[in-house]
Amino acid sequence: MAKNRINKVNEEVRRELAAVIRELKDERIPLMTSVVAVNVTNDFSYAKCYISVMGDEQTKKRAIEGLKSASGYIRREMGRRIDLRITPEFLFELDNSIEYGAHINEVLKDIMKGQNDDE
Repeated sequence: MAKNRINKVNEEVRRELAAVIRELKDERIPLMTSVVAVNVTNDFSYAKCYISVMGDEQTKKRAIEGLKSASGYIRREMGRRIDLRITPEFLFELDNSIEYGAHINEVLKDIMKGQNDDE
């Protein structure tokens, strides 16, 4: 029962966090920033947020810095939007899974193209 509730909270926080990030007016945070996953601790004191940013390493680093500097605003907005007794503190971590998936997709396309050329 408790695990199911945590999963629902994780998904709700992820959805609302994505909306809050889209509304931020920090030039360090590019438009191609997405929230991949959120893991809220059992006591709701912390939420580890996995963020994917399209761009080079400097862009990614600046985006995470921008999110960390806006964490107070983000926490206040999330407290207003989500009905939880405790609003968690947000910890942002870079996630490269979307870029990795795109790279794998390109590799598979190249392999398929090579196989079609051989026939």
